[in-house]
Amino acid sequence: MEAVAIDDLRVVLNDEIRTAIALILIGMMFTVALSLRLEDFHAVRRQPVQILGGVLAQIIGLPLVTMGLVVIISPPASVALGMIIVASCPGGNVSNVLTHFARGNTAYSVSLTAISSVSSAIATPVSILFWSSLYPPTAALVDTLNVDAVPFLVQTLSLLALPLAAGMLVAAKFPKSAAQMRKILSPLSLLSLAALVVVGVQQNWNVLLIAGAIVVPIAIIHNASALALGAGTARLLRLDIARRRALTFEVGIQNSGLGLLILLSQFDGIGGAAAITATWSIWHLISGGALAGLFRGLDQVHNSDRQKTG
Repeated sequence: MEAVAIDDLRVVLNDEIRTAIALILIGMMFTVALSLRLEDFHAVRRQPVQILGGVLAQIIGLPLVTMGLVVIISPPASVALGMIIVASCPGGNVSNVLTHFARGNTAYSVSLTAISSVSSAIATPVSILFWSSLYPPTAALVDTLNVDAVPFLVQTLSLLALPLAAGMLVAAKFPKSAAQMRKILSPLSLLSLAALVVVGVQQNWNVLLIAGAIVVPIAIIHNASALALGAGTARLLRLDIARRRALTFEVGIQNSGLGLLILLSQFDGIGGAAAITATWSIWHLISGGALAGLFRGLDQVHNSDRQKTG
């Protein structure tokens, strides 16, 4: 199949699935907000350069690197749109888990995730529209979908900001209740998203199969570039090893589940974009886990060498 033909593929969504997507998106943002604490934002005052530098690497740096890859690779317009959507999403809680496993600075990771999650209510939809408009094929594709900027921003902002604000309010006023709710809602959100992916794959297997040969290599290259950007930014900011690992995961592990929901709800389920976003959702767990294991292995080698020399 011609690469350009991927742009004509569409993920089939009935009204029930569209409603489920909106509810899962709202539930996901509410659940994320339940884990946010005011203390997570205080780090900005204590370490402004380290925190803001890390956040900017994600909000501006990753989309910029993504546009560079799009220009170099020249993927089909729908695949480029998927790359831009992923790059515009905030880091997910998975980055905190991987940072902890890799013996990175978990507190630094949590602060970055908190700030990027809150800013995503505005930054994500604005970033998607802005960067997609800079690549002519993607801009033309978005035009064919009749995506009007103002309704898109209002709808996406409502889906993201309102549950985010509600969750933060509950977390601030009723911290114990928020903790209990999070224990239930976190796995429920993941299971709901997983169920949606399973149903979507079953109903649209031909779309993913056709697009897979093109999107898998691109997703791997894109994710590797994101991890490298995080590591390189950490070097420029002169962070210690623990914070370098945290920033590497924060930039390289995106909340691609959020991106997939935005894509399906706002962009008519474009096949190529859905395929690369779904591929990202799986691949960044593999690459992140492998990298965390490598970091732990390096620590063991380093500690062993110190014991021998000591």
